[in-house]
Amino acid sequence: MTTHTLGPSGIRVAPLALGGNVFGWTIDEATSFKVLDAFVAGGFNLIDTADVYSRWAPGNRGGESEAIIGRWLKKSGNRAKVAIATKVGMEMGPNEKGLSAAYIRRAVERSLNRLQVDAIDLYQSHQDDATTPLEETLGAFGELIAAGKVRAIGASNYSAARLAEALRVSKEKNLPRYASLQPGYNLYDRSGYEAELEPLCHAEGVAVIPYYSLAAGFLTGKYRSEADLGKSARGAKVKNYLNDRGFKILAALDQVAERHKTTPGKVAIAWLLAQPTITAPIASATSVEQLHDLLAATKLTLDPNSVNELTAASA
Repeated sequence: MTTHTLGPSGIRVAPLALGGNVFGWTIDEATSFKVLDAFVAGGFNLIDTADVYSRWAPGNRGGESEAIIGRWLKKSGNRAKVAIATKVGMEMGPNEKGLSAAYIRRAVERSLNRLQVDAIDLYQSHQDDATTPLEETLGAFGELIAAGKVRAIGASNYSAARLAEALRVSKEKNLPRYASLQPGYNLYDRSGYEAELEPLCHAEGVAVIPYYSLAAGFLTGKYRSEADLGKSARGAKVKNYLNDRGFKILAALDQVAERHKTTPGKVAIAWLLAQPTITAPIASATSVEQLHDLLAATKLTLDPNSVNELTAASA
């Protein structure tokens, strides 16, 4: 299997990352363990989560996903086989959010405890914090790297202007540099990434690990009308995709999938992997069967005509 380095970090990852947002939300701990076991057994290694997952679910407080991953790591003994990516910055409670040095120091200890690890491989700013100087945030990350608690850092949901500024501050102040970017990007949601972030990441050698790779499941073809929205807890997020452009994209996915004797979801992942700046799309699975379908997508190489057909349909 071809692996790629997460920017300048030296961390090598397989071409698909497992999203941990569903752990403790739409799947329970036992099922989460099975999915994690199957992911590693398939030769893949990048597991992405966040401290806030899944605070939005009734009865949850945040940290559920990290805690499940931590218990799985302890039970499986697979720590050396995986790269753990988590995030900081989203609100975890009153005055518990942002990217100030003081908050990062508190939050990282909680994540390390939940994950039951000595170090986080990729620690990501979950969203930009305009109220905190970039130098302060990057300096705090530098302390964690020096202490051996974090190996590399990444950004998520940053604008091109702020990412460029962060990279400049890192260079000028000799501070740690964001090795990766986690933007929302898929065959439907393209403009936010492609307009300014894509050329920046290409020029600066920033690894890109996009989330919403399947547009909350829409690109699998599972949702074809509003009647389908009740099929999962994520169905409500799909409603905005049910329009003329969305149906045009699904039609193109169906055509390419038929030609390659595969599924629309695999084709959507393969299209992402065909984009030159993409390192490892993030996708979540609620069953081992669903996971195997996702992993198989990394073995699908689309011909240039198919890539162009999908790109045109989703323009």
